Amino acid sequence: MKSAVENVNPTRVKLTVEVPYEELKPRVDEAYKTIAQQIQIPGFRKGKVPSRLIDQRVGRGYVIETAVNEGLNDYYQQAMVENELTPLSRPEVDITELPSIEKEGEGQLVFTLEVDIRPKVELPEYKGIEVSVEAKEVADEDIEKALDDLRGRFGTLKEVEAPAAADSFVTIDLTASVEGEEVDSAQGLSYQIGSGNMLEGMDEAVTGLSAGEDATFETTLAGGEHAGKAATVKVVINAVKQRELPEANDDFAQLASEFDTIAELRENLAKDAAEGKIVEQGVEARELVLDKLVELVEVPVPASVIDEQIEQHFNAPDAEEGHDTEEHRAEVRENTERAFKNEIILDAVADAEEVGVEQSELIDYIVQTAGQYGMEPNQFAQMLDGAGQVPMLMGEVRRRKALAKVLEFATVTDSNGAAVDLTSFVKPAGEDEAAEVETEEAK
Repeated sequence: MKSAVENVNPTRVKLTVEVPYEELKPRVDEAYKTIAQQIQIPGFRKGKVPSRLIDQRVGRGYVIETAVNEGLNDYYQQAMVENELTPLSRPEVDITELPSIEKEGEGQLVFTLEVDIRPKVELPEYKGIEVSVEAKEVADEDIEKALDDLRGRFGTLKEVEAPAAADSFVTIDLTASVEGEEVDSAQGLSYQIGSGNMLEGMDEAVTGLSAGEDATFETTLAGGEHAGKAATVKVVINAVKQRELPEANDDFAQLASEFDTIAELRENLAKDAAEGKIVEQGVEARELVLDKLVELVEVPVPASVIDEQIEQHFNAPDAEEGHDTEEHRAEVRENTERAFKNEIILDAVADAEEVGVEQSELIDYIVQTAGQYGMEPNQFAQMLDGAGQVPMLMGEVRRRKALAKVLEFATVTDSNGAAVDLTSFVKPAGEDEAAEVETEEAK
C-alpha cells in the first residue's frame, strides 16, 4: 500500500491511498465466503457456492464493493499511522479507482480522503519561564480563623433570647404560595443565616426577628414542580440559637488533635496555613505559566472541530433554554479554542519530558474527580470504563504532570520580589522518596 499526503492547511490533510490488488485479494476472498453464506442456489450447500456462480448471481462488482467496504477503515488507519498523523474528525472519503471487474488481478483500489488532524507544534525554551504571584504571608488572623473553625466543629448550639443576626441558627416554619395558592410548606427547618443554602431573600427576612415572630418575603422557587415561579413565602421563627465554642486551652487541644498543648496546636495550624498559602501561590503560578506557554507557542486551531464541539455544547439534552446567545457562543468558542491549545501544548511537553502515568496516579485522579461529581469512585470508574473514557482521563493526568514539570522549571517570585519555593506544590510529599527508591532499584 502506498499513501501520499498533501497539506490542505496546518490542521487538515488530503491523503491519496493506493492499495494493489494483491493486498486487497484476501478481503475479496473473504467477501466471496460471506456472500456464499447469504445466498441459496439449488444443488449447492449454504456457504459452498462457487465464486463464478456468485459473479453470475450478484456480480463481481458487488463482491469488490463488499471487500472495499470491509477493508477501507483498516487502510485508512494504516495510512494515518504510516504518516504519523492523528485524526480529529471523521474522514471525507472519495473512491477514485476500483480493481477490474472484468479480469481477475487487474487494477487497484485508489481512494482519497480529507481529515482534520492534530497540529504539530514547536516548543520554545520553556525551562526558566518567569512569573510573579501575589505575596502570601501567614497572619495571626489566619491562625485564629483556623482555630475558630476547629472549635466550631466541637461547638454546641444554645437557644438565646435575642434577635437573629448574622451566623445565628434559626428553627423555622415555611409556607410558600404562588398566586395566592399554597404550594408547599415545611416545619422545623434549621437554617444558619448567611449560609445561602435556602431561598433567596431568606437572610434579609429573618435577620432581626426573635422567636415567635414572622415575616413575609417575595422570592423565586428553586426546586419542585413550581421551580422558577415567583412566590410569596411566610417564615415563622420558632427559636434562635448561637453556637457556643469550647475554650481554646490544653484540654481542647487534646480533644481536637494529637497535640497535648494549645501552643503546639497553634504551631501546627500556622504550619497548615503556610502550606495553604503555598498551594494558593502554586495554583496562581500554574495558571500564569500556562498563559505564558500559550503566548509562546503558535497553535493552529481546526475551525471545523471547534464548530462541532460548540454545536454539541448548545444542543446537549441538558442545555438551558435561552442560553444560546451570540455573546455566549463567543465565550464558549474562546474557551473551547483555549482548551484545544492547552491540550496540544501540554501533550508536546509531555512527549518532550517523556511523562508517563502510573496506575496509582490514575486511581488518585479518578477518586478526586468522582468526589466532584458526588459519585463513589468504583461506580465512577466503571462508568468511565464502559464509556471508553479511561484513555481520555490518562491523557488529562499526563497533561497535568507535564504542566507541573514546566512549573518545576519556572522562576517564581512574589509581588514583593522574593523567590517563591513551590517544591512542595509540584512534588507532593512522598514523590521524591518514590523517585529515590526507583533510582536505587535501577542501580
